[in-house]
Amino acid sequence: MPSALVRALSERMNLPLLDETNIDAFLAPTAEEVDHTIIFFTGDPKQRSETNDVAVVLPEILQTFQGRLRGGVVRRGHEDRLKARFHVVIMPSLVVTRRSDIMGILPKVRDWSEYMDSIGDWLEPGAEPMKTPAPQRVEIRHGGVRIDA
Repeated sequence: MPSALVRALSERMNLPLLDETNIDAFLAPTAEEVDHTIIFFTGDPKQRSETNDVAVVLPEILQTFQGRLRGGVVRRGHEDRLKARFHVVIMPSLVVTRRSDIMGILPKVRDWSEYMDSIGDWLEPGAEPMKTPAPQRVEIRHGGVRIDA
């Protein structure tokens, strides 16, 4: 269950609650041609105190980038199903996309200047999407010989 602050954020800012059934429609450009979105992965606010801090900052981010960025909140209980797709490891996190391309991820609460600089850069027309992290590989050796698992 989201915190009262996250729930109020979603209602007051009219932010859609996202899950695996509506995320693709949300990522599609709007009639107003807003290609960029910011997706809020809240995590459990009882375990992650920064969730409420990010919930306070998000309306300011949306206001600053008004007309260039749309926001949504991942529905609690559905985050685990979307984390891998958006490369979210730490919650809370804000994920900025251009359509279905991930432009960048901002985990935890940050300095205001970092939000402004990073998001501003990601919204530039020529900005390159984030490179998909390569899967980490572990190599096991015994006596100098590689062991394949």
